[in-house]
Amino acid sequence: MENNFQMLAKTFFGMEQLLATELKKLGATEVFEGNRLIKFKGDKGFMYKANLCLRNALKILKPIFEFRADNDIVLYEKLYNFDWKDILSPDETFAIDSVVHGNIFTHSLYVSQRCKDAIVDRFKKDYGKRPSVDTRHPDIRLHLHIFNNKCSLSLDTSGRSLHHRGYRSLTNIAPINEVLAAGIIQLSGWDERTDFIDPMCGSGTFLIEAAMMACKIPANLNRNEFAFEKWKDWDEALFEKIKSSQLNRVVSPEGKIYGFDKAPSALEKSTTNIKNAGLEDFIKVNRANFFHSQKMGDTPLHLLTNPPYGERLEGDINELYKNFGDTLKRSYPNTQAWMISSNFEALKFIGLRPSRKIKLFNGKLETRLCFFPIYEGTKKIHKLRNEDDKPSKN
Repeated sequence: MENNFQMLAKTFFGMEQLLATELKKLGATEVFEGNRLIKFKGDKGFMYKANLCLRNALKILKPIFEFRADNDIVLYEKLYNFDWKDILSPDETFAIDSVVHGNIFTHSLYVSQRCKDAIVDRFKKDYGKRPSVDTRHPDIRLHLHIFNNKCSLSLDTSGRSLHHRGYRSLTNIAPINEVLAAGIIQLSGWDERTDFIDPMCGSGTFLIEAAMMACKIPANLNRNEFAFEKWKDWDEALFEKIKSSQLNRVVSPEGKIYGFDKAPSALEKSTTNIKNAGLEDFIKVNRANFFHSQKMGDTPLHLLTNPPYGERLEGDINELYKNFGDTLKRSYPNTQAWMISSNFEALKFIGLRPSRKIKLFNGKLETRLCFFPIYEGTKKIHKLRNEDDKPSKN
C-alpha cells in the first residue's frame, strides 16, 4: 500500500520471534527479525495500533533519514542540511537519544550534542530563532542509531518506553519490567485459559500482564500518552476508532488468575496496581506463604514467579530455592512451574532438573527462565499407569 512506511520495533534479547509473530497477527507487512528489533511496514493507523496493542515492544521508531558519516564533521553537515520543516518548528521542543556502536563514534552523549548543534544552527539560519531542548517532555523525540559509519535517524513514535503501561503506581524493590514480564509469560507457553498463579507476586506485574492477555485488553490501554499525539498530523479520531475496535474484543478470562505474597507491603502494592489496571474482578491476591500452601483442586495449574532477591530477600537464598522445589514436589502436582532467576548457583538447590532453560536479560542481568513440570505423582508412576492401560498382546 502506498501509504505504508517502514518502522522499527525494539524489544529485549530473546523476544524477537514473539514480537514478530505479534506484529504479523496485528496486520504488519514485510516483517523482518533483527537483533533486539523487528523491521515492518504499516500505515499511520497501524503505527497507532502497534503502540496501543503490542505487548513485547519497548519502542516503535519511524526512520526518516539514513546516511553515512565517517566523522563528526560529516555527521553535523548531514543533519544541518536535512529538511526539518515537516518534522519540527522553531516553537517546538525536541530531544535526541543516541545509540552508537563501532570505533568511529564512541560517546552517545557527544553524538546527541552534535546533532542538537546541527538542528539549532539550521533553524537559526532559516528562522532567526531556534527550538528548545526538553529531555523530559519534548514535542518531538528523535532517535539516532549509528553502527560504524551507518547512521539512521528516526522519529520516536512512542515517547517513554512502552513498558510504562500506566497501571503500576507502586513497586517493590527491583520490579520486573512489564514488557519483559509479558514476554516471559508467552515464552512459558501459557494458553491463557489454564489457572495461573504467581506465588511470590510482589507488585503484581505477572498477574496483571497475564490478565490483560486473557482478557484481550490492549497492553497500553492505561498509558497517559504517546509521542505521536504531539505530531502535526496527529489524528485523534482515527486513534479513538482503533482504540474502540480493540476494546470491542475484550472478554472475561476463562481460568482463575491469583497470587500470594507473605509481605503485607507487597500485597498493598499489588492490590493498588491491579485496581489501577481495572482488573480487580479478575485477579485475586492473598497474604500467604507459598511454602505453607497447597494447590487448590486437581485441574492443571500454570505457575510463574520471579523470586525475591537483593533487598527483597529475607534469609538465605539457597534455602529459599530449596523450599521452592520442596513445595512444588510436595504440594503442587499437575503444575507447569516456571521461575525466572539470575542466581544460577541457587537454582541448583531447587532439587529438580529443569526441562527447559531460556536465556534472557533483566536489565543487564543475565537470567534463565527455567521450567519444572510437576506431574501427578512421579514420572515413574505415570509410565507404569500408561503401560497398564495398554491392551494385552495375548
